[in-house]
Amino acid sequence: MEFKHKSVLLDEVIEHLNIIEDGVYVDGTLGGAGHSSAIIARLGRDGRLIGIDQDADAIAAAETKLQGDSRVTIVKNNFRELRSVLQKLSIPQVDGILLDLGVSSYQFDDPERGFSYHEDKPLDMRMDRDRSLTAADIVNTYAEEDLRRILKEYGEEKYAGPIAANITRTREQKRIETTGELVDIIRKSMPEREKNKKGHPARKTFQALRIECNQELTVLREVLDDAIELLKPGGRLCIITFHSLEDRIVKQAFAGAENPCTCPPDFPVCVCGKKPLGQMKPHKPIVPGGEEIRENPRARSAKLRVFVRGEE
Repeated sequence: MEFKHKSVLLDEVIEHLNIIEDGVYVDGTLGGAGHSSAIIARLGRDGRLIGIDQDADAIAAAETKLQGDSRVTIVKNNFRELRSVLQKLSIPQVDGILLDLGVSSYQFDDPERGFSYHEDKPLDMRMDRDRSLTAADIVNTYAEEDLRRILKEYGEEKYAGPIAANITRTREQKRIETTGELVDIIRKSMPEREKNKKGHPARKTFQALRIECNQELTVLREVLDDAIELLKPGGRLCIITFHSLEDRIVKQAFAGAENPCTCPPDFPVCVCGKKPLGQMKPHKPIVPGGEEIRENPRARSAKLRVFVRGEE
């Protein structure tokens, strides 16, 4: 299957990265190299792009698209290893970093990857297929209370309790192996009125399992401090999120870096010594326009937040 992915908020990302010709940039979610290609087009011959992705299919597609360009280094890894990747390349700091979170169109559209609830395929959901834990493992081995917590916390699923209970009841008879089997369990766990509402009834459960399977929120929390610290003065960190859980983590991390003082509010002067690392620009998230959403409905929930490293 050909790797296809339409880059979200492409123009906005390029604008806010504020690319300089001889700069060094990191695309931590390389995918099909849509954003990366636009970055490279604005680099001079001394510029450099480091592309990171954990998905072997994405790496192969990007290598084909960007082959022969000496300014590009592609690394198969999780972006949580950003610091170690740059250390191995002897790059102390960079001019810009992009993280486009979530699942690529290719991963959604390839039913064999198990991200989609529209076809009955193996329940996988691994972004990095070299990892062992699959969504099927989670569904079949996690305790009922852990499943309930994951569905409620990561999927904000109102029927987390009944779904978790029916999963554990079903797996006592037979291991749950496919997306179709899980969708049937979810449907049976909901009142009839919920099944007729807008949106697929399995959407929230699938989101929760995907987040748990790939440790997406943990990875995001781990990388944010490193990403900010690895920026040169004036460097930009651009992060695209697709749901409120991710956006909240990014917003809080950026706000903490902008105002890290831990002194009580009634202190007349700061004594903790923590200095601002930069600021959010703009303070509100950037969202797709109506035309982009019409052309790419998957962009409708996207939010771009930008952090600019302060001058030292």
